[in-house]
Amino acid sequence: MAFTDIEIAEHMQVLENSFWSRRRPPLHLRDQVREGQRFTVQSIELFIVRPAFNRPGEQTEEAIAKLQHMPRLRVWRIFWKRADGNWHRYQPHPEAESLADALRVIDEDANYCFFG
Repeated sequence: MAFTDIEIAEHMQVLENSFWSRRRPPLHLRDQVREGQRFTVQSIELFIVRPAFNRPGEQTEEAIAKLQHMPRLRVWRIFWKRADGNWHRYQPHPEAESLADALRVIDEDANYCFFG
């Protein structure tokens, strides 16, 4: 079942307070680089939109992470996008008990998968 409007609003608040407030591009770059999220069924994809390399005037979207809510298990699964273009479960922390905990794992990026 897809997220409700109320759940999306709650998740947006957690995203802002637990993640984007610390990861947002500096003020002088915000006209060129912006953060974003996409809600799909029971997942949230985090990404950055920035100017495309060697293509003036074009923008490109870079995936950061994907969080999949598993309501029956009461966990959030954490994914990162590998060079093969597919989403893979993040090791050593493939799951978290809350959205805030999952965002903390991504922010810490212990294995340099989300931010290189």
